[in-house]
This record gives sequence, C-alpha cells and structure tokens, in this order.
Amino acid sequence: MKVVVDYDLCEANARCMDAAPEVFRVEEDDTLTVLIEEPPEELRAKVELAARVCPRLAITLEEG
Repeated sequence: MKVVVDYDLCEANARCMDAAPEVFRVEEDDTLTVLIEEPPEELRAKVELAARVCPRLAITLEEG
C-alpha cells in the first residue's frame, strides 16, 4: 500500500494525523508531511481511517 496525497486539496487540518500519527504529521507551517509513504500492513486500518476522515478527500491509497 502506498499513501498518495493531493496537496492541492489538502488543508492540513490534522484529521489524518489524529487517525495515524505514525504516518502523517502536520508541520508548524500548516503543511502535511507523510512520514511513511509505504506503511506496513499493521498500520493499514489506521491509514484507511485517515483517508476516510479527510474532509477534502485528499488522501488515497494505491495497492501494488
């Protein structure tokens, strides 16, 4: 699984960081950083939740 963020949509509201802090971090300048672009399987549920709770639907997951 690979995390893909559409930074044109992202508002850095930190909902993803709340759901999966191991994978997402909102910086002090209100930009989103993906800490683990290809998270391990044990984080799948958290990453899927992060994608679902994103108000702008800026996070997608690619399988491969």
